[in-house]
Amino acid sequence: MSELVRVEQGRYHDSVTLMRASAAASAEPGVEAVIAAMATPLNQDLLREAGFPPPAAGPDDLVMAVRGVDEAAVDAALAAIERVLAERRRSSPAGAARVPPHTVEAAAAERTDAGVVLVSVPGPYAYVEAAAALRAGRHVMVFSDGVDLDAEVALKREGAARGRLVMGPDCGTVILGGVGLGFANVVVPGPVGLVAASGTGAQQLCGLLDGAGIGVRHVLGVGGRDLSAPVGGLSALAALEALDADPHVEVIAVVSKPPAPEVADALAVAAAACATPVVLAPVGPGCPTLTDAAAEVARTLGRPFPEPDTWGVGPVPRPGPLLGLFSGGTNCVEALALLEDRIGPVRSNVHPDPGRHIGPGDDPEGAPTLLDLGDDELTAGRPHPMIDPAPVAERLAAARGGVVLLDVVLGHGAHPDPASVLVPALAATGAAPVVTLVGTAGDPQGLDRQAQALTAAGAVVHRSLARAAGDAAGLLADSYRRRAE
Repeated sequence: MSELVRVEQGRYHDSVTLMRASAAASAEPGVEAVIAAMATPLNQDLLREAGFPPPAAGPDDLVMAVRGVDEAAVDAALAAIERVLAERRRSSPAGAARVPPHTVEAAAAERTDAGVVLVSVPGPYAYVEAAAALRAGRHVMVFSDGVDLDAEVALKREGAARGRLVMGPDCGTVILGGVGLGFANVVVPGPVGLVAASGTGAQQLCGLLDGAGIGVRHVLGVGGRDLSAPVGGLSALAALEALDADPHVEVIAVVSKPPAPEVADALAVAAAACATPVVLAPVGPGCPTLTDAAAEVARTLGRPFPEPDTWGVGPVPRPGPLLGLFSGGTNCVEALALLEDRIGPVRSNVHPDPGRHIGPGDDPEGAPTLLDLGDDELTAGRPHPMIDPAPVAERLAAARGGVVLLDVVLGHGAHPDPASVLVPALAATGAAPVVTLVGTAGDPQGLDRQAQALTAAGAVVHRSLARAAGDAAGLLADSYRRRAE
């Protein structure tokens, strides 16, 4: 066994890049544990929990901690980390300053043409940088999670006072004029604008519209808490106003998890006042599906909405329970509502009913279960499953019967070839697999290539989550019927 902890002072990289670096290093043979992260107090705790000695380092310092079967494995892991970090440097914009500015204010003064500041720093520090961006007269996308709720409200009130949009915190997906930030699909520019309090919900809509030949101009992410009662939809209302003022946007859709009732009412009033038609698309019990919302957008534009693509033949039903494994929280919430309507009670870590809510360590005991594997509790100290699908593959391979329902999310920021990680697990599982493939034809992973690889491993693949959930429910019913015969 060999172990190494390296500290590089003042070497900053954003969390997404470091998660990708950790995932690349973990894939090297003989590597048992990897953490590449800034040495914040939270990450220091994660190092201790992983059995690494916490180094003398601060939040501005980069820590690379690796444990492997021998020195060669450790060296290979470090080389993989450096390879990802070097790729990030090479992707920096041409003409960037040789010595980069060290503050948001300095960067704004240097790049007078830049209208948006993207903040991706540890949550406790995000408020300071985002507030600086607003004072510099810029809109701001706060990718960081872990931001205090009071800080979020203060930022959004400051943004409203300055006429600037605050996207986030915990905003994973934004598209501006067809250009994606964070986890974003490659879209054909078109007449649709999205207000999104859900990253993967927005990506599901982008994929469904892409399948119907409908392009997207903007996706304005506002963060998952924006439509809560304490925040009051401050950013969603501002984003709705901004899209309504864009003459190139012909229809607006608002996608979210279930909003607070008073915020939903305020959004409905604001939508009715818009000159641009607005499709409200919250997910949850009693709500239309995102597939229904995409069809409504198409009808509003006077366009056809063909049945979303399906690849492969439905697998043979197998005795056992349902297990849902999701990268996206909104995908999990929509599947939960659909499945409870079809098969009865389901347990989930996103369930609002305490009696059906399960925690990370709870044993579902064979009951139908849906898990949002992208939840903060399950991603502490490891990459998000969109970046590294290994947590999905581990649980998938362990399933010994029934039906597994999972989403595979494509686009920039996601794993470059998720099927390559999931296919061996699909071959090992004893369950019937049903997949929702969230993506567009232009995504770098190759939509059709991913679909073909997954179907070759025995899965049926749907572009629509609603269709996938319905397929899973049907397989469960067939399984129960066969056992009764």
